[in-house]
Amino acid sequence: MKKAMVIGATGGTGASVTEELVKRGIPTVAFGRSRQKLEQLRSRLGNPEHLTLALGDAFQPDSIVSASEGVDVLFHCANVLYHEMVTKLIPLGESVMEAADRLSLQVVVIDGIYPYGRRRMDLVTEEHPKQPHTKKGKTRLAYEKMLFDGKWSRAKVMIVRLPDYYGPTANEASYLGSTLESVAAGKMAFFIGNMHVPREYIYLPDAAFMIAELAGRDEAYGQNWNIPGAGLISGKEIVRIARQASNSTKPVLPLGKLGLSLLGMSIPVMKEIVEMLYLTEEPLVLSGDKYKRLIGPIKATRFEEGINTTIRALHRKSAQP
Repeated sequence: MKKAMVIGATGGTGASVTEELVKRGIPTVAFGRSRQKLEQLRSRLGNPEHLTLALGDAFQPDSIVSASEGVDVLFHCANVLYHEMVTKLIPLGESVMEAADRLSLQVVVIDGIYPYGRRRMDLVTEEHPKQPHTKKGKTRLAYEKMLFDGKWSRAKVMIVRLPDYYGPTANEASYLGSTLESVAAGKMAFFIGNMHVPREYIYLPDAAFMIAELAGRDEAYGQNWNIPGAGLISGKEIVRIARQASNSTKPVLPLGKLGLSLLGMSIPVMKEIVEMLYLTEEPLVLSGDKYKRLIGPIKATRFEEGINTTIRALHRKSAQP
């Protein structure tokens, strides 16, 4: 990897991937829509000389191409609002792939577990059947088919699948992002789904490290890769650790179907989460065997350490003017 571009560099996953690439000394272009957020990202990373900022629209292939001089690996971390997934996800991916195909780039696409549908394996490998039963799962499966379409004859793409995630850069796009932000601020918080069923979460810096490892291997392209977290943990335990780290005594309330539906009357994204609640009752747990065969051990920060680090980072962020 000689030079990288991160599309969606100011988002939760994109910011973590950008930070990992910068740590490795890889010349990196951070591509996003907000100049202010890009400047904040650069400042947080210590204003490294090998980080370039590019303002642009990922829905416009020409915008991506114009910022891609010298780039050989493109990380597609941009996403769309939850309630706009059906209409905007594939056009966004097509724009990125068109630009990558013009430039003959390697493309690393960060995605989730929705295409698998209901769990049919104790540990979900890349060979798990993809039989989504939800609208968003079907959209994500169509997205995968588009990415691997033969019409992209010059671009080489891989999909890296992550479970739910958390970390210093996670935001409201993740289930835990807004929960931990509220706890860190000493406010009442909501937790989406069942708080008693243990689920899999990945710490974003761990995910970024493993994504970068895969991106540097030519043989990893043309495939799906599952990246597991550090095991299972219940929402109740997450909240206990987070409240202890932030000295918060404010309540954290679970949001189920009824609560999400009511909030959805004023916040559209909440209503859209309802169909995915099955994952909080029947969690998928990803297998990392394929990654371990090609790369090596899974990087897995203990939840206690990861959540404490996240809360401290959120405290620092909230203290900034």
